[in-house]
Amino acid sequence: MNKFEQLGLNESLLLAIKDLGFENPSEVQEKAIPVLLEQNTDLVALAQTGTGKTAAFGFPLIQKIDAEDRSTQALILSPTRELCLQITNEIKQYSKYVKGLHTVAVYGGASITDQAREIKRGAQVIVATPGRMQDMINRGLVNIKNINFCILDEADEMLNMGFYDDIVSILSDTPDEKKTWLFSATMPAEVARIAKKFMADPVEITVGHKNSGSATVSHEFYCVNARDRYEALKRLADANPDIFSVVFCRTKRDTQAVAEKLIEDGYSAAALHGDLSQAQRDGVMKSFRGRQIQMLVATDVAARGIDVDNITHVVNYQLPDEIETYNHRSGRTGRAGKLGTSIVIITKSELRKISSIERIIQQKFQEKTIPSGIEICEIQLLHLANKIKDTEVDHEIDNYLSAINEVLDGLSKEELIKKMVSVEFNRFISYYKKKRDISGESGGERSERSSEPREIRAGDPVRYFVNIGSRDDFDWMQLKDFLKDTLDLGRDDVFKVDVKEGFSFFNTDGEHTDKVMSILNGYDMNGRRINVEISKNDGGSRERRDHNGRSGGGFRGDRNSGGERRSSGSGSFGPRKEGGFRSERSSAPRESGFRSERSSSSDRPRREGGFNRDNAAPKREPGSFQREERAPRRSEGSSDKPAGRSFEAAKSRRPRKS
Repeated sequence: MNKFEQLGLNESLLLAIKDLGFENPSEVQEKAIPVLLEQNTDLVALAQTGTGKTAAFGFPLIQKIDAEDRSTQALILSPTRELCLQITNEIKQYSKYVKGLHTVAVYGGASITDQAREIKRGAQVIVATPGRMQDMINRGLVNIKNINFCILDEADEMLNMGFYDDIVSILSDTPDEKKTWLFSATMPAEVARIAKKFMADPVEITVGHKNSGSATVSHEFYCVNARDRYEALKRLADANPDIFSVVFCRTKRDTQAVAEKLIEDGYSAAALHGDLSQAQRDGVMKSFRGRQIQMLVATDVAARGIDVDNITHVVNYQLPDEIETYNHRSGRTGRAGKLGTSIVIITKSELRKISSIERIIQQKFQEKTIPSGIEICEIQLLHLANKIKDTEVDHEIDNYLSAINEVLDGLSKEELIKKMVSVEFNRFISYYKKKRDISGESGGERSERSSEPREIRAGDPVRYFVNIGSRDDFDWMQLKDFLKDTLDLGRDDVFKVDVKEGFSFFNTDGEHTDKVMSILNGYDMNGRRINVEISKNDGGSRERRDHNGRSGGGFRGDRNSGGERRSSGSGSFGPRKEGGFRSERSSAPRESGFRSERSSSSDRPRREGGFNRDNAAPKREPGSFQREERAPRRSEGSSDKPAGRSFEAAKSRRPRKS
């Protein structure tokens, strides 16, 4: 791939790029930048969210702007306030070495007078939302009749939000000879109409396939009963202790309700939707970027401007009505070449929607079952053990060791470890041992398992815990190759491989149990002793179910929380069905992080944050979601794609020091 200096960018831009730490251009940047610099043309660029589209149009735009001319030369339209501010900040960073170039953000929720004053002082680039821009044009506060460039960013989303008339009106107020650059993740009919009406023989650039999903995002779905949707969300969060996620709901009411319940249950969560003031939204996003918030519950519109590094999961608490919207949601993770996971929580009646999404994004979903309480406790226990092991010791504690030794005198090493771990682990086990297994009731593969050891028979699947994982540079394919080679098993004899940070799970048939335990236990991998244990759960059947062949029933129309029936357009799922958690409470905006004063009507114990409440659901530590910059954990999928590195390389690499 070409370096930035080979794309024709000038010295001031290259200095800014160096400061930002960019080394290689993304595919859309590599394709778009030379075209926009060398040709005076209109452009249509189709690329997924998170592929670097802002730099793809920002770099050539800055190079073509005349910084000595203080008149407005370029207009960038974006769908939301957050994205408008994000683009503005990025353009300012790119142009930091271009003297005299000024960029102004124009959006609703802020003083229109102040924005007009900033433009009047001289703004070569205006970044605006369509509604506020149209308002300023109507008031005569801005003049765009002589601009040279107009950029439509996230064009499909702007049109999906109902800005078609505003965009047509704004573009009609610009000169015919301007150049229009349209950037979009998908190409619905309305975007094509805009391009045909306002663009002349545009160059088209496509990264991947039209409307396709990002290759760095894996897709999973969990089928549950509608009444268990919230409980499923909680279990998925508990099964991924380092989760840093965006949870999508359809409506503002559901967004607020789910966020409030998560906060009450001790999770670090907040809501982001259109009923929040601009100050509230800015505060929520600041906390999320700073990772004080672990689970951001958002509507599609409000989340459009989210560009946060290292989001590990996108959770579709409810599926959107439009297939293209799912593509935008999943694009919140797996950005900048990193891996991410998009999770969908659905009911049986929604199964056909999965097939519809698969056809559009040209990727397959992996069907999974909600982890049982015992599985979650097992994951949390090992996560806690790794957290203790990796904790750096502040030697100020040495002053108190004598007093601590007196208190703990008489305890053996084993007793001390049990008590130390139980301080936190007891809260999980006391909560989940009283909970039913919600996966078996949805027609999934697993039913509730006893926590007692079970008899192992030759044909039964056996699930194992092994103390190596992603920190040893294994992904699921590399670990599977390592296991089948070391154990001398066939490719299909090792299945359901699930790689976590410091440990992993895998399955074999019961007939291989003796071989697994005898060969792997004590196995020396470059000085690292491997330990294997049989899990209390078998991980489910080895059969991979074909959800495409299942009858999921039809889609019934229903009313949304606002009382309006939404019509289905091209590319939609059909009439929407409101599913999952419903709240009768007011959806009035409230600041993130405040506990609700209402009493909980569910039988789920309220989490107060203490360690000594026996009936309380496990409370998430505020810092528990902090994670190192490593690829998210990946599980075995339904197709065997070649691993990025060979098995021999994985086998011989040295484990990371703790």
